[in-house]
Amino acid sequence: MTGASAVSLAEMLDERRHLLEIATWLFDPAAADEIVHATYRRWYALADRDRAGIAVPRAWLTRTAGGICLELLASTAAVTVPEGLLPDVPGDVEHRPEPRGGPDPVSEWLRRNPPRDDANPDLLAGHDAVVRRFAGACATGDAAALRAVLAADAMVVSDGGGKVRAASEPTLGAAAVARFVTDLLGGEPRPAVALGSVNGRAGVLLRAEEQVVAVVSASVAGDDVTAVWIMLNPDKLRRWQLGLAGDASHRTPAGPGRGTGT
Repeated sequence: MTGASAVSLAEMLDERRHLLEIATWLFDPAAADEIVHATYRRWYALADRDRAGIAVPRAWLTRTAGGICLELLASTAAVTVPEGLLPDVPGDVEHRPEPRGGPDPVSEWLRRNPPRDDANPDLLAGHDAVVRRFAGACATGDAAALRAVLAADAMVVSDGGGKVRAASEPTLGAAAVARFVTDLLGGEPRPAVALGSVNGRAGVLLRAEEQVVAVVSASVAGDDVTAVWIMLNPDKLRRWQLGLAGDASHRTPAGPGRGTGT
């Protein structure tokens, strides 16, 4: 499995903003956020093949968010919604991933890359040097530059927390990961790329409109990045907006102490 291309951060943020505008037209901001979350839950409740068959995801999400708003209005205000006005979308059901053809790729990566001593200064210095190269390649947006710093079997994992349309499965292989990252950084406006402290080590912060919109940590072996962990969940990013980006207690999807010397 190599994974699909990423939705750009610019598109992801604009899409979420659009859905929030729909919901806040009728409800307060807190309720609107829950409506958007419910919209994305319905998106991820779809089977992978069904999501892939939706030509314009934004239109599907817009129709679904509008339907949820109407459902809430009908249930809370005894409003009779005209027949046929509610969209034909699946209800709030738990997402059950389709069976895999092989082992879970994240578990396999963790098996191949046991944790090492985080206190080893040489390992930490080596990790930070590789992450600086990775950040530089991200800033150029050049896929070839990214491939040069990635291990052949590199992996990227995104965590949107069901709050944005992030990739639901890992993407595997240097070429696919490089394409995923360049797609994520594409679109207009492009996010600004900066180094920052993530889990107490060098990481990458992506900023747009004076907000941190993604936090990236990398696992390293030798001179190569073996895994890229991208935090996109708006709830978990709030602490970064409060100036806590240097807090070592912050954890990206990789969790504490995972990786080879990272």
